Amino acid sequence: MKLVGSLRALQHKPTAPVSYFFRLGDQVTPINDVVGKRIRIQYQGEIHCIHCGRKIKKTYNAGSCYPCFRALPENDLCIVKPQQCHYHQGTCRDNAFAEAHCLQPHIVYLALSSDVKVGITRKIRTIERWVDQGAVAALPIAEVPTRKDAGELEVHLSQYVSDKTNWRRMLKNEITYRNLTDVKEELHKYVPEKYQPYLLNDATVTHFAYPHISVPEKIAAWNLDKHAEVDGTLIGIKGQYLILDTGVLNVRKFCGYTVALMFE
Repeated sequence: MKLVGSLRALQHKPTAPVSYFFRLGDQVTPINDVVGKRIRIQYQGEIHCIHCGRKIKKTYNAGSCYPCFRALPENDLCIVKPQQCHYHQGTCRDNAFAEAHCLQPHIVYLALSSDVKVGITRKIRTIERWVDQGAVAALPIAEVPTRKDAGELEVHLSQYVSDKTNWRRMLKNEITYRNLTDVKEELHKYVPEKYQPYLLNDATVTHFAYPHISVPEKIAAWNLDKHAEVDGTLIGIKGQYLILDTGVLNVRKFCGYTVALMFE
């Protein structure tokens, strides 16, 4: 089977294990059944902005051309650092975007991927976010009114628990297991009084399993800018990574690249 198109981030459904779908433009192909089979991904030498479609030589922020990177609200610095939201200053790139994405309920959570980390996401994207990070377990801490609130609480709690994932350990299943409920109880005493009313005391832990047949001993990252063809046996899928016996490919990193996907 061969498919050709512009690469997009993996889609998934929170089944057990998580169901994954490869996307090339409008083509969506289930790939859980491909685990254990040989696949090839060939870069066709063209990149197109995932927003405006223009042909470009390189991408910014996983798929944008430079003008879209500079202009679109989803590429603003406050998306990466939500505590720096400037909507209230009247300088937002797009007020409609802010109202639909930032001025909405957000969840501050704990996730277990390589170790316990604190993170945030829009309430309606909670499960999607956890799977994208390759979490094997996750637990909401608080539900706050806006993204800025979530960012401020995350930054505060990052003094006591990491806000980063070691992606290599995550892919190798080298996880420092801790009871998320216990960690949440420990963190409660550090939550500022301002956010105490938003704590979710009755939240429960959600667990995830990912399709795989083996775990790589070493992690080598495929780079389509350096290797026009990725070839190997697909041994697992986790987060936004295809895990091959020859290396791993961060699919989101190469959004906008025109590729051919072939598998037996």
